[in-house]
Amino acid sequence: MKLKSIRLIYFSATGTTQTIVRRIGAGLSRAWNVPVHEHDFTLPAARAQEIVCGPDELALVGTPVYAGRVPNVLLPFLRTKLSGGGAPAVPVVLFGNRNYDDALIELRDLLEAAGFHTIGGAAFVGEHSFSTVLAAGRPDAADLQTADDFAALLVQRTAAWSAVPEQPVPVPGETPLRPYYTPRDRQGRPVNILKVRPLVRETCDNCGLCAEVCPMGSIDRADVRRYTGICIKCGACIKKCPQAARYYDDAGYLYHQHELEEGYTRRAQPELF
Repeated sequence: MKLKSIRLIYFSATGTTQTIVRRIGAGLSRAWNVPVHEHDFTLPAARAQEIVCGPDELALVGTPVYAGRVPNVLLPFLRTKLSGGGAPAVPVVLFGNRNYDDALIELRDLLEAAGFHTIGGAAFVGEHSFSTVLAAGRPDAADLQTADDFAALLVQRTAAWSAVPEQPVPVPGETPLRPYYTPRDRQGRPVNILKVRPLVRETCDNCGLCAEVCPMGSIDRADVRRYTGICIKCGACIKKCPQAARYYDDAGYLYHQHELEEGYTRRAQPELF
């Protein structure tokens, strides 16, 4: 199988998905001596553009895991703006140390429906969007080495192929997909944080960076304390704020954050397929 280029197609609000997808892509590029083209669809304008791939390109498609699934706000883009044209593809998901549940099989099936043929898949770990404690600093050096190993595995797997297999790569998950993970309190009642938004401390100097990095375009550029749309709790405005001025004080959000930090202290490992 002869490929002419690699396409990196990813959503990465805090940079963890980008880091892994770029690392895998770099390994493949060196092995095959082909160029890499990036399509970062994190910001709203990028999700308005169509991406058309061909059979002589490999697509590495990466998304974070939100509540055990592909973020639902990305589904319109993945369903209508991607065209595989028979291209081989590798779905990659990043989860925050809890679990990726059905996210990988969901992304795989979305790519198959868009005309790609999935030849591999991977679930990596990144620092949780809610926390600086849960999977802190990941992906780290060990994760990057695993990304290198995965690239080498893909090179080895495809070396003898004359054509891309049409059977989707087997990955964990359930079909039909399970509902999005729902946090619950000690009495088993759902904790609903869908409408929760960060607050802004007096340390904010109105630099506007939070508005620039919001994947939903939901922070008013003229008044960064005002929201004009939904908040998906991606962590971009909080983790990228140079003044550490944005924060949550919602009791349900903080309960869920602490529950995750206390319950998932183990080092979750990447999984390759």
